[in-house]
Amino acid sequence: MQENPTITAAEIARLAGVGRAAVSNWRKRHPDFPAPVGGTTASPEFDLVQVEQWLRTQGKLPELATADRLWRHLAAASDSPAAGLAAVGALLLARQRGSRSGSTDAQLTPLLPDVDALTDELGPQGAFDELWQRFSAPGPGRPFATPDDLADLMIGLANVGGGSVLDPAAGSGAILRAAARAGSTSMYGQELDDELARLAGLWLALHDVTGEVSGGDSLRADAFAGRAVDAVVCHPPFGATNWGDDELGHDPRWIVGTTPRTEPELAWVQHALAHLRVGGHAVLLMPPTVASRRAGKRIRGELLRRGHLRAVIALPPGVAAPHGVPLHMWVLRRAATDAPPPARTLLIDAANGDLADTAPRVLAAWRAFAAAPDGDVEEAGFARAVPVIELLDEDVDLTPARRQPAVVGEASGEHLVRTRERLAAIVGELPALLPQVTPAPDGPDGLFLTVGELAKTGALQLIGPVRAGTSTPAPDGPPVLTVQDVLTGVEASGRIDDRFGQEIPLAVGDVVVPVIARQLIPRVVTTAGAVLGRNLYLLRPNPAALDPWHLAGQLRTSANEKQASSLSSTMRFDIRRAQVRRLSIDAQRVHGDAFRRLVAFESAIRQAASLGAELAQLTADGLARGVLRPDADIR
Repeated sequence: MQENPTITAAEIARLAGVGRAAVSNWRKRHPDFPAPVGGTTASPEFDLVQVEQWLRTQGKLPELATADRLWRHLAAASDSPAAGLAAVGALLLARQRGSRSGSTDAQLTPLLPDVDALTDELGPQGAFDELWQRFSAPGPGRPFATPDDLADLMIGLANVGGGSVLDPAAGSGAILRAAARAGSTSMYGQELDDELARLAGLWLALHDVTGEVSGGDSLRADAFAGRAVDAVVCHPPFGATNWGDDELGHDPRWIVGTTPRTEPELAWVQHALAHLRVGGHAVLLMPPTVASRRAGKRIRGELLRRGHLRAVIALPPGVAAPHGVPLHMWVLRRAATDAPPPARTLLIDAANGDLADTAPRVLAAWRAFAAAPDGDVEEAGFARAVPVIELLDEDVDLTPARRQPAVVGEASGEHLVRTRERLAAIVGELPALLPQVTPAPDGPDGLFLTVGELAKTGALQLIGPVRAGTSTPAPDGPPVLTVQDVLTGVEASGRIDDRFGQEIPLAVGDVVVPVIARQLIPRVVTTAGAVLGRNLYLLRPNPAALDPWHLAGQLRTSANEKQASSLSSTMRFDIRRAQVRRLSIDAQRVHGDAFRRLVAFESAIRQAASLGAELAQLTADGLARGVLRPDADIR
């Protein structure tokens, strides 16, 4: 860290909310304006503390929250934002572990009062999360992190459950944080940038997540050589020209053959496979050219022949850096050497539309395919389970758009009509689904009790979350409701494995809430038969005292999201702190019915958005190919 935090004239202008010309005028008209302490004549730098004092004296400095003030000083005083945040993170971790002593970077000393204030307000973990949010915002010197929605989709495809996850190009840890949200019990990462590696490791430690993040080059100096994990999920660097091919020519990780020099991304694919246990999944972001480049043809062919490559998914443009490239996701599964390879590979073309709309559809198609890998999965223009023998042609081209069945002739017209009818039916139901509400004449009313207080009074049981344990999985055991199932609103899709803890059957009327998520999302269980997955709270209301839909509706409020969370982009919820409005059981049932209808309304809105996008695409394709024509067509 630098000796003194400094700030440029342009940054002073942003700090005071004025134009740069105003700063120039202040320097000319006010003799007491701080003198430059560095920089050049054309671009002078000023002492940040002196500037803030002067602005405050002049009444020109807006009052800042503690976290904002601390981050501004930290970013200005640090050689890099990552280094500054890592220095504070190490201090917060020491305090979380009960130590307030020890060596502190001398340049950090002026910031200690704000560090103490933020820690007293939010705790060490909450303080780090607040600063992390500011570090993660786009800006100079900030790395491009994998966006949360994309990281969640990748983790969902890998089906990490409570298993172990490795990210060999971890960056600042976005994918590891997504794994934590999905219930992974142990996480490992490696990152070339030592400062980012240190930051990601601090996040794990401050959130009490088992694992480690090492610095270094994963391809040249694998920090986890010999370790097999349940899932490898990775956003590797693209287009590297010096990735170590000369020294790694006969590396044991090349399980399907030596990686060509011009195919560094396929080296990452083989690195991921080498770290998987048999049956484990890997999900990697890839540039689209890897699916068809001639130099990689042999490796692609071997991945298919040996049953490792299970799916290639084309994503919408701009979902992650580099934003100008429409990326692919490759889904791999470590196949047993003595098992017959699957006959089909899934290709999904989700390049059209928005990721938020297509992600549930991608997950549904993948799960349908994974449940029956030799089945004939086919959604015209979107997904197709392609016979491997068809892919092993002269080019071994895995580009999803080139392998999709076209929607032509009568089929396109019928499909369009059915889609239009489904959309019209859903839109027609929307007014009836939306609960009718009116403003309360006397404003807000009622008393509130926390979930912890309700548990003490016997109004509900608070069960879980299930921790990792040891069990003997049964082939016909009950399905497991996972965090991802709750977040996406689908039926229980998980399975009991040998790391599963206590089996807790779910009953109709139970309310489940993820421990870690980007939002507080409660879900009412409507069908029995599944068991509680890891990292889920189970709230079991006493039906004589508490209506489950009323409880779920109260939990989902924005006020409870703040009340129960760690106030970070990846929030850990303490559901005991959430507040529930106290009403008579009859009033609860009325409110519960309104909340239930609101959930149905939201689901219908999502379906309508998806069907609307599909209908627009079908119509455009049909018109362009001439299989559809406008009613007023003239020739």
